[in-house]
Amino acid sequence: MVCAATELESSALQGSLPSGVSLLVTGVGAVNAACALTRFLEREGARAAVVCGIGGAYPGSGLAVGDVVWAESECYGDLGAASPQGFLDMQAMGFPVIGGEAPIYNVLPVQFRPAGRQWVRFVTVNTCTGDDVTARALATRTGGAVENMEGAAIAHVARLYGIPCGEVRGISNPVGNRERGAWRVREAALAAQEELVAVLASGDLRQG
Repeated sequence: MVCAATELESSALQGSLPSGVSLLVTGVGAVNAACALTRFLEREGARAAVVCGIGGAYPGSGLAVGDVVWAESECYGDLGAASPQGFLDMQAMGFPVIGGEAPIYNVLPVQFRPAGRQWVRFVTVNTCTGDDVTARALATRTGGAVENMEGAAIAHVARLYGIPCGEVRGISNPVGNRERGAWRVREAALAAQEELVAVLASGDLRQG
């Protein structure tokens, strides 16, 4: 199945996905994404989940507006606690988001890495970054390249249900001081959808 947050990020997928691949518009944000996917999996089930949408490129990522990239992992960028010494992630606090013999804290694995495509760490936040200082701090702390609002939640639910997950995003803007005139949201959304359709048609969407 394919998950997209909005109609803008999914409209070009309507009628373009292979037979047997469902499309789920989740709504914006981690809670919407997690709830929508959980309800779908309980009701319909799925063998895999792929996120398709837009994202912002962190400073130093080497990515430009219009690029399309895949996640090599997902990260809850702001899940933790503030302290006088700085941000404490879930491992520093001692609370895994998924327990077990190999606990998962802020970074969640992503299984689908299509051959010949660029993979980078994606970072999921609840508040989109709007200034250069915060953008640099998040990039440094997480090792992330692309900011979004849903991916880690999808990867989290997929892990709990034991299905593989992937994520592709078109870069709509640089992350930093907000300059809406430089954003290319529609173009980025379309580019990500075209990339996903091409990869699905080629059969290159394999676990790696």
